[in-house]
Amino acid sequence: MKKLMLSLFVAFGFSACSLNNGDSSYMDCGTNTNIEFTGFPLLCNYTVKSPPSVPSVTVVATAEKMNDLFTKTASSCPVASDPNIDFTKQYLVGIFAGTKTTTGYAIKITSIVENNCQIIVNYYEKSPAVGETVSQTPTSPMDFVLVPKTAKGFIFNKTNENPDNIVIGSFYSQCAGADCQKFYQINDYNTLKFLNVAAGQYEFGQYKYTPTIKRGEYTLLLKEVPNEILALKGQTKTYGTPDAADQGGVYFELRQGAAVTKIYIDNNDTDDQSAAIKTFKKVIQDKITSLK
Repeated sequence: MKKLMLSLFVAFGFSACSLNNGDSSYMDCGTNTNIEFTGFPLLCNYTVKSPPSVPSVTVVATAEKMNDLFTKTASSCPVASDPNIDFTKQYLVGIFAGTKTTTGYAIKITSIVENNCQIIVNYYEKSPAVGETVSQTPTSPMDFVLVPKTAKGFIFNKTNENPDNIVIGSFYSQCAGADCQKFYQINDYNTLKFLNVAAGQYEFGQYKYTPTIKRGEYTLLLKEVPNEILALKGQTKTYGTPDAADQGGVYFELRQGAAVTKIYIDNNDTDDQSAAIKTFKKVIQDKITSLK
């Protein structure tokens, strides 16, 4: 296992140690259990004062250190989310890929578990996909989550994951109340529930999320996608007139490598919906119901 063990001194700044130094030591710390965490779109409301140039991590435990490492700004995302952190209950965990020479790179926390000894943060890194258009602009990929306050040290463990994913959603512009629209990202390593998605605002990096750790769901759902949608690779298509008469609709997004396909389907059956599309619409609706 490639990992980096960190004591809680990391709560007071960035650790610039390698994320991938080999560690062959073994300690029996008991069974690992999943920790509930919340994805935190930090860059909507903060900037990093000095982004690390090398792979690094941070576990921020106080408001004072939050202010040392980040500058709070007005929300830069279309949908404002609560930028505040209650450090009496939570820590902010951040992971940095270091400086990259182009766009197209990413780093993502996939799951967090704990045992009797430590907290283990699992993550993967993505490089530009084949055929992906990149610009020669240096980037600093990073990811942030909120975890329950703890006295244990942290281990950061790099894994190999498929970055392809599916987003499904049930939208209705007239619905009222927090989180009335249901949107989920389905990966092969977890399922994310996006919180408080606004009507028509379907750039999901701006939302907090909570994960369910379950493997293989992306591969299973991909088998249900009709060929006519797969053939649209990288395009956007609407079936019917979703939500035109306040009847709502179904959202489907498929990310495969550099291609992003987006589909909007009227909740009402319309003439342009083939039997395969109607069947798939029901598959999405049933999947959303099962995830609530």
